[in-house]
This record gives sequence, structure tokens and C-alpha cells, in this order.
Amino acid sequence: MGLLTGVLSLPLAPIRMTVAVAEQLRQQALQEYYDPDRIRRQLDEIDRARADGTLADAEADALEEELIDRLVEGRSEGFG
Repeated sequence: MGLLTGVLSLPLAPIRMTVAVAEQLRQQALQEYYDPDRIRRQLDEIDRARADGTLADAEADALEEELIDRLVEGRSEGFG
């Protein structure tokens, strides 16, 4: 990068930094969303709630299906 290009692009530096930070936050959020250990813990919580009677079978089934779909999707996206 030449001196002139560096000087002319300097006003864009805060925008580029903001975009870079936003992308890092996005990646972290996706890693947490698709984290297999986290999904397994949530499945365990659903099982406990079902056993305690605080969660109906139909609702538990829907939640489990959603989590399993997320687990499969995360693996196909390379997050697990």
C-alpha cells in the first residue's frame, strides 16, 4: 500500500475495524449456537424437565427436534 493510498483510506479505518469486530462476534455466536456440547446439555435439560413433568411431551419433542436439526446443520457447516 502506497503512502497516498494509506492516507486516502485512513478515514475508512474505523469502519473496517468495526466490520472486523462484527465478523469476529458473528463467528463466536455461530460457534456457540452450533456447539455440540452445549446442544447436548440443552437436550439433557429437556429430558430432566420432561421427567419432572414441567415440560409436556409434545413440547419436549419439538424442542429436541429443533436441537437435533441444529446439531446436524452445525456439523454440515463445519462447527462440530
